[in-house]
Amino acid sequence: MPLQWASALWWYWRCCCWFKRCGNAEGRGRVTLRGPAGSKFFVFFNLGTQNAMLLPWLILIPFIGGLLCWQLERFGTRVPRWIALISMGLTLALSLQLWLQGGFSLATPTGIPQWQSEFILNWIPRFGISIHLALDGLSLLMVVLTGLLGVLAILCSWREIQRYQGFFHLNLLWILGGVIGVFLAIDMFLFFFFWEMMLVPMYFLIALWGHKGSDGKTRIAAATKFFIYTQASGLVMLIAILALVFVHHNATGEWTFDYSRLLKTPMSYGLEYALMLGFFIAFAVKMPVVPLHGWLPDAHSQAPTAGSVDLAGILLKTAAYGLLRFSLPLFPNASHDFAPIAMWLGIIGIFYGAWMAFKQTDIKRLIAYTSVSHMGFVMIAIYSGSQLAYQGAVVQMIAHGLSAAGLFIICGQMYERLHTRDLRQMGGLWGRIRYLPALSLFFAVATLGMPGTGNFVGEFMILFGSYPVVPVITVISTFGLVFASVYSLVMMQRAFYGAAKSDEPLQGMTARELSLILLLVVLLVLLGVYPQPILDTSSAAMANIQHWFTSAVQSSTISTTGL
Repeated sequence: MPLQWASALWWYWRCCCWFKRCGNAEGRGRVTLRGPAGSKFFVFFNLGTQNAMLLPWLILIPFIGGLLCWQLERFGTRVPRWIALISMGLTLALSLQLWLQGGFSLATPTGIPQWQSEFILNWIPRFGISIHLALDGLSLLMVVLTGLLGVLAILCSWREIQRYQGFFHLNLLWILGGVIGVFLAIDMFLFFFFWEMMLVPMYFLIALWGHKGSDGKTRIAAATKFFIYTQASGLVMLIAILALVFVHHNATGEWTFDYSRLLKTPMSYGLEYALMLGFFIAFAVKMPVVPLHGWLPDAHSQAPTAGSVDLAGILLKTAAYGLLRFSLPLFPNASHDFAPIAMWLGIIGIFYGAWMAFKQTDIKRLIAYTSVSHMGFVMIAIYSGSQLAYQGAVVQMIAHGLSAAGLFIICGQMYERLHTRDLRQMGGLWGRIRYLPALSLFFAVATLGMPGTGNFVGEFMILFGSYPVVPVITVISTFGLVFASVYSLVMMQRAFYGAAKSDEPLQGMTARELSLILLLVVLLVLLGVYPQPILDTSSAAMANIQHWFTSAVQSSTISTTGL
């Protein structure tokens, strides 16, 4: 039976390639495949855009690689590591190929959804549900970031994970595959499917391979807290998605979960505001926005290094992506009226995250609270309605992903040598571990926005773009940079300066550890001195999002019919 399905998929691939070679004008067709026991099913596809077949493979490779890691662990503990590394390396290579061949920098804003690559496969036609994947500049950058940090997460856990390595890499790769699915899915049902799929693997990652210094109950409690927060907020978004689909059906007589069609759904203002809140709550929990952030410090403090890298570097970005991709375009009028509240929540997050980071003695919890602070700037940018601020938010998300990953990797390396994360037990490490203190200083000053790093470019563009729209909020948020310098320098002083707590010799950084950190350093500096490729790639997507947001507000064409 599995061979029959494999044969069917192989013939499907051959037919897709044949249609592309034949130069079909629209790249559309139907293929009849035979499944198990002679059953038939039909596949509808759209290959009219460049590199369409690469999109499902970006998702399938991590999932297939994860299954292979789990099943082939019996042949040796090193096998899952290499399979995982090859899988994410291939995923990163495919995403870079799409970047090089997509012509994103040449795209012009059109005011309508504009995809460089698009793949459509009918799934449940009765309800208008399809496997609809699409790629533009925004989603491409997020996929590339996912592939890069996925490779680094595997490498940084190369020696850390000693038990159930196959199952560990299964969960790690499935998290990454789910994240890529979130960035590519344009069908709302498929988007929610991938959004929820990330939760269970992350739960296992925290509960089974969490902090070695904690007991099982503490790890399970942190994992359960993460699961409940995200699952409950996800159910709120599911209700909003279903309500939007029903409203669209009542207005047009068509059942569909397609994002492009739902964009044109007429609805009353009250209903639009309620549905917008459903989406916002789900994204605010994952971002996270104060006061919905309670799961984040516990999850970070108990997660393994690879889990923290993925959590801070990638998973938080799915929330900002969801706001930009779905919440603003689908509900522009409600989002416009909600913008002052959202931006003040961003300011609260900036100062609250900085203050809580300053108070922490656990270095991982300190870094976790810095994420709350930095994502507050992204929240302000998203609701400013400024294209410059939007592009600054993209740069900030990438820079924060790189800098947070660097800090968490360094934190893991310090724990391997000191067997503690308590800053009170550190001190005097500057001359005891070669290279690591200097690299820690680089990432510390990068998080506070040092010129020459990507963090500075992102924050500068956010503040510069937001000031003409909301000058008071922008001026207040700039003081958050002062607080960032306080907690960053306090972390350095407590960990690396002062009297040493022990005279025991400490192992220096290995070539693998040093290579990981230097790669992140180089990328952060490149992003800081030459961000133009990122800006060119995201320009058209950000212009379209701004167009949907501002034009709908200006036209005020919302139907005034009852709920």
